[in-house]
Amino acid sequence: MIEPSSRLKNLATSVFSDLAEKKREKLEQGLDMIDLSIGSPDHAPPQFVRDCLAEEVKKASQYGYAISSTQEFKEAVCHYYRARYDVPLIPEEVLQLMGSQDGLAHIALAYLDKGDVIIAPDPGYPIYSACAHLAGAELYLLPLNEENNFMPNVDDIPEDIRRRAKIMITNYPGNPTAALANEDYFKKLIQFGLKNKVLILHDFAYSELIFDNNKPLSILHVEGAKEIAIEFNSLSKSFNMAGARIGYVVGSPTLLAPLAIVKSHVDYGVFQPIQKAASVALTSDYQFLEEHRNTYEARRNVFVNTLHEIGWNVRKPDGGMFVWGKIPEQFTSLDFSLRCIENGVIVTPGHAFGSVGEGYVRIALVQEEEKLIEAANRLKPLI
Repeated sequence: MIEPSSRLKNLATSVFSDLAEKKREKLEQGLDMIDLSIGSPDHAPPQFVRDCLAEEVKKASQYGYAISSTQEFKEAVCHYYRARYDVPLIPEEVLQLMGSQDGLAHIALAYLDKGDVIIAPDPGYPIYSACAHLAGAELYLLPLNEENNFMPNVDDIPEDIRRRAKIMITNYPGNPTAALANEDYFKKLIQFGLKNKVLILHDFAYSELIFDNNKPLSILHVEGAKEIAIEFNSLSKSFNMAGARIGYVVGSPTLLAPLAIVKSHVDYGVFQPIQKAASVALTSDYQFLEEHRNTYEARRNVFVNTLHEIGWNVRKPDGGMFVWGKIPEQFTSLDFSLRCIENGVIVTPGHAFGSVGEGYVRIALVQEEEKLIEAANRLKPLI
């Protein structure tokens, strides 16, 4: 047998496959399952985006290699960032991605060598840790918890780590924690990056799902950010284009250049009709975004209120599409998740996002309000 790369040893996880198998078993038994495990939007993109895509795919000229992003797409991102986040950009500060995960997966290859350190949050989206393993780099995890409001103090990072670190990943609104960073915290991150020559990566994928009349805050809005920070975003969660796989990273062309080189060797660009539809979305009147946010905020309110009524006092999310719920102490995260399946609800155990996630589950708000209420009531026997 030919042995696979040793890198895969750190990527293997049985959590999601175990949950999928349990779900399959219950469905075969005829049990109705409410799946709140994966953060895939349950609604379609707005009609005008679908109409544009439908028209573009009819054109015979659209089926060649895209190679790179269109100028129209780059200008659309610039327009969007100025309109939504008050951040001026030029097209050279935009690098198109096949969804933000594409860029996050390859960024470590662009910057890290053996012995270099990447600082990532725990709990955090799994690709943050996985990219370090793929590059053969060292991973230093910053614990996110309720005590530090999911915004750890960078002053606590050891001097040796600061010296060897090249990249630090941060994510607000957070997945899975659903926390929201403030401008003071971003300022501190920028100063940390400048002082220690650490590239700050901000994953801004949930930028349009921010609740309670708070305004979305791009890290590039902070003074000095373009010297040391880049920001990843996509149309997956904002315009429900998750399956289309289109996103981007913005920042200084100098900081984007290494990732652009890696990508030039691994793909041939995003299908041009998708680029066109994305450009139309990014330059629209944004009414859809307001309606979209209101939908998720209403879901959050209904679901969290129902959970509180049954006695599960979960933290109310500041943004994003997840509830990060602290579970009863008698359960492990996996035990609780398996018990949820027995009650017809699928959630993700917190330890799938890192060891600090033990004691929590992540619940995605990807069902209509009636289903969310039903799911909450199904969980009542476990609380």
